[in-house]
Amino acid sequence: MTSSDYIREMFALQQKLNDETNGLGWENGYTKNNRIINWKRCIYMESAELIDSFNWKHWKNINSETDWENATVEIVDIWHFIMSLVLEDYKANNRGDLEQLVKDVLDVQGFETFTKEPGIRENVDTMQIINDIESIIHETTKMKVDVFDSLLKEYFSLSIKCGINLKVLYKFYVAKNILNKFRQDHGYKEGTYRKTWGKKEDNEVMLELLNKKTLSADELYKELEKVYKSL
Repeated sequence: MTSSDYIREMFALQQKLNDETNGLGWENGYTKNNRIINWKRCIYMESAELIDSFNWKHWKNINSETDWENATVEIVDIWHFIMSLVLEDYKANNRGDLEQLVKDVLDVQGFETFTKEPGIRENVDTMQIINDIESIIHETTKMKVDVFDSLLKEYFSLSIKCGINLKVLYKFYVAKNILNKFRQDHGYKEGTYRKTWGKKEDNEVMLELLNKKTLSADELYKELEKVYKSL
């Protein structure tokens, strides 16, 4: 797959997931249940959760290690919401079709580096990573977000520092997309879904399944269903 293939497929999957979850026309800012959608808030709230993957507290667990697995999950979650923000912007402002969107993403400064090998995360300054995360929070609390020249640029840079490049993001995004669909199919919106499976969250179970063997999207869904039914 080419870089454009990865980006095109992820945006197409996100469009499908949003259509199914929020209803057609969600780009107008409301779900089918007439709930207001605020993708910027989703991004900065997930970014705050990402900060908690790092040892930043001066009063508690000062020798704890970075939770890189959780950091990966949070970075992928942020990507879901960034893509949703971009899709909303393109539809609401008639900026073009999916092919134009893909082209614009590929033109973002730093994207080419994002397609190469990611950085060695153990070598980075975690306090600098936290500063980068806070820059994303700052950007998404503005009235108007500079998506291409700021938000996406900062996101790609942050991801590389956390050991995630385009191929890694694609792998985990597709997996989380399937988990999100699984959640919706099993009562997530209605509040009946069980997010904790035994002593682990469903995110952790998903990562364990991925680490055991290579799974297609359909295979992962079936494996998740198998575990969920056994609870």
